[in-house]
Amino acid sequence: MSESLVVCDVDEDLVKKLRQFRFRKETNNAAIVMKIDKDKQLVILDEEHEDISPDDLKDELPERQPRYPFVISRGKFIVYSYKYQHDDGRVSYPLCFIFSSPVGCRPEQQMMYAGSKNKLVQTVELTKVFEIRNTEDLTEEWLREKLGFFR
Repeated sequence: MSESLVVCDVDEDLVKKLRQFRFRKETNNAAIVMKIDKDKQLVILDEEHEDISPDDLKDELPERQPRYPFVISRGKFIVYSYKYQHDDGRVSYPLCFIFSSPVGCRPEQQMMYAGSKNKLVQTVELTKVFEIRNTEDLTEEWLREKLGFFR
């Protein structure tokens, strides 16, 4: 179904930033938060965060906040570099794509985000793709559970 939806392009500067983010040398948690510019039909950078836990990131994503003209709810795209301690002691830094589409978003916005999600994931070559409908779900426990699948 997403093939019939309006798919937004990804801002070229954002693509470059995300590729650099993939190969960052820092060992802390960091996030790039993106949004859709509805008028330009373009996925653009919204915010960057360094040394941020999943719980702190959750607090940066209010459930309802204007992001487009005349819109009261919004979705978000998040690329999150997470310091993941495996049960055997190994440490990895998976790059997670988290799609936030809060309950209460307008249907046209949900479709625009859903339709653009696949293009963004393919453009940046992300493999760990998760969705949340409630920002309260974004916790360290939730993320560790999701990443446990990729052992």
